Amino acid sequence: QVQLVESGGGLVQAGGSLRLSCAASGRTSSNYVMGWFRQAPGKEREFVAGISRSGGITYYASSVKGRFTISRDNAKNTVYLQMNSLKPEDTAVYYCAGGLGVTTTNRRDYQYWGQGTQLTVSS
Repeated sequence: QVQLVESGGGLVQAGGSLRLSCAASGRTSSNYVMGWFRQAPGKEREFVAGISRSGGITYYASSVKGRFTISRDNAKNTVYLQMNSLKPEDTAVYYCAGGLGVTTTNRRDYQYWGQGTQLTVSS
């Protein structure tokens, strides 16, 4: 099993940028497809971005496409989410997730989750 720890959240102004990191330990992260999800207060957890085991396939929610970039460094067992042109509606707790199956946007297909990191975007 793999343990996931997110970092890099914080407070940023609208239009700004931030990079989240997700460090994996316990098992090699390259065994897992990885994803980023987010959950705003009072809302369901939603898919943000996903990446295949090799990093060759990436996919995004329409709300972030063109602004966010997911990447991974399997040598460092780390997944990243580069977030640009941030908007107040991006404010949420961001979660890193790992799955043993195929690439997917469905949170129920991810077996391993981090504790989350808070992103707040001020207007």
